[in-house]
Amino acid sequence: MIKDNSKATAAGQRLVRRAAALAGFGVLFTLVVVLAGAWTRLVDAGLGCPDWPGCYGALVVPDAERAAAFAPDEPLDSFKAWVEMIHRYLASGLGLLALVLTWIGWKLRHMPGYPLGLTFLLLAVICLQGAFGAWTVTLKLWPQVVTLHLLGGMTVLALFFWLFCRLRACARGEVQGRKPPLLWWLVLLLLTGQLALGGWTTSNYAGLACTGFPTCNQQWWPAQMDFSEGFHLTQEVGPNYLHGQLHAPARTAIHFTHRLGALLLGVSILLLVWKGLTLARARPWLGLLLLAWGLQAGIGIATVLLFLPLWLALLHTGGAAVLLLTLLGAGWQLGYGGVRVPRVTLTEVSHAQFQ
Repeated sequence: MIKDNSKATAAGQRLVRRAAALAGFGVLFTLVVVLAGAWTRLVDAGLGCPDWPGCYGALVVPDAERAAAFAPDEPLDSFKAWVEMIHRYLASGLGLLALVLTWIGWKLRHMPGYPLGLTFLLLAVICLQGAFGAWTVTLKLWPQVVTLHLLGGMTVLALFFWLFCRLRACARGEVQGRKPPLLWWLVLLLLTGQLALGGWTTSNYAGLACTGFPTCNQQWWPAQMDFSEGFHLTQEVGPNYLHGQLHAPARTAIHFTHRLGALLLGVSILLLVWKGLTLARARPWLGLLLLAWGLQAGIGIATVLLFLPLWLALLHTGGAAVLLLTLLGAGWQLGYGGVRVPRVTLTEVSHAQFQ
């Protein structure tokens, strides 16, 4: 019996380490998927395939003749269709990865401290992301759905990262000493709002609604702004939101609010860094957080001054993802006790579970 328990313990620890490695890979893979989604939007390929999950009724991009037979009113653009389908293939890979992690989690469900609930949450959010991906197409790039789809991608990224941290700590026999401070939660809330504003800006094609910096259209507070229309969240669906439907004052209001949000977020990050420097283990992550915000702000400014080149717009999305990861890393260290506990045993788990 002791020998069987020892084998079960070793098998369980190997599975935890593998799960941690898979979650770490998931972070990198999600970054690729997020950037692929951003590229899809930037090259106007969001409606490259008029249906979902296939493309003109096929699992791969068909030829022009078959596409015309399937959707006569939706002419095929092979480049845009392939961009859209590659994004879908990559997103499907994330789903498979989450399923593998869920399977491992179920096998280790009796291990004390194993983040099974977080694993199930990750799988559920990815499934919801698939639904939003479908609605993005069927609702013709409706800004509300596009913005939620963008936030969903960032949520998947955050969950993979947090799962990686939890699994690595579990494998090392470490426990979390306390929750991150209230200020960190406030910064996370502000960053979430800023990500939503960024998604709303891009889904309404308001990236160039303000020219120049630090002023907007040569004014510190633009006279022509329509906040009620810019943030009208119950607008009707369709027929097609490619390139947006809002008038200029509404787009200016969206863009200007995004700038104000970036300023407020920067102030809160500075305060968090100042307060958190007393904790030695958090200093590297706090430094990375401050650097990430500075680079992201610089990229945003350059994007406006250079009139939204595609590569900079793509980099701005990547910068947002990195900013989120550095904030999560700082939060983990700020709330992490670094306390070692005896390596958990799996006496409650039968040897048969690891066959």
